[in-house]
Amino acid sequence: MPRAIWSGAISFGLVNVPVKLYSAVSRKTVRFHQLNADTRARIQQKRVDAQTGEEVPYERIVKGYEVAPDNYVVIEPNELEALDPEKTRTIDIIDFVDESEIDPIYYDHPYYLVPDKGAAKAYQLLRGAMEQAGKVAIAKVVIRSKESLVAIRPAGEVLTMSTMLFHDEVVPVDGIDELPAEEKAAKVTKRELDMAEQLIGSLTADFDPEKYRDEYRDRVLNLIERKAEGEEIAVAAAPAEEAKPAPDLMAALEASIKAAKGDDDGKPAGKPARKRAAAKSSSNGSDGKKPGARRRSKASSPKK
Repeated sequence: MPRAIWSGAISFGLVNVPVKLYSAVSRKTVRFHQLNADTRARIQQKRVDAQTGEEVPYERIVKGYEVAPDNYVVIEPNELEALDPEKTRTIDIIDFVDESEIDPIYYDHPYYLVPDKGAAKAYQLLRGAMEQAGKVAIAKVVIRSKESLVAIRPAGEVLTMSTMLFHDEVVPVDGIDELPAEEKAAKVTKRELDMAEQLIGSLTADFDPEKYRDEYRDRVLNLIERKAEGEEIAVAAAPAEEAKPAPDLMAALEASIKAAKGDDDGKPAGKPARKRAAAKSSSNGSDGKKPGARRRSKASSPKK
């Protein structure tokens, strides 16, 4: 069960709304440990002086900022602490803005904000007013000694809070060297645009988050489980990738539209693919069990 990682209050005007903060995501990354190939023992990381080659105890390590090659400015912990933002327990709303004005590139990590004890009415008042006005709150909050810019949005019966990147942390498009100059950009015809729009229309569907899976993670977990059960894995060499000539744009659009509509017999192409995907998902170890679960359940039955 998720636990609150922070508690405080949303502050706007003279109104305070006590809230608790919960992370809205749980990363499912498959993590590996580094092992000795011969002993299968864990590898330990050591802090070694690049000059002497000797291990340095933790209490002798200081922070340094490189201002030139091999030239560092050493910063003491108390010097950094003196610069820490004031440790408050409030999410201070600065502005209310239209959500359409915020480029999604600025969003970082999502959280849920839920009302603390005795704050249900004030919480629902703020959530309902924001929903009715169609506004997003831009605020600042200090969490773990770090000040963050955040966006608070109503989402159903709760408020969500997303940490945001600051403006100078987003790479501007004109900083990409390989982006073609406007006068050199390729021109497209109206017919090409119409066909591309038709292709987009044929692939348009309602957004269903459960439809999309991390298929690579499923394959990795399936591989781990098979190896944990003692299966020998044969890995085929990857075929050499050959450079392909640039496709004829119109021909590619026409073929894509035809494929999206169905096969040559006029049958829908999407449904069998979904059935295959579902069957594959159920057979690739993606049932939520940890690797080795099948091995434990089969431990009582002899192998054939």
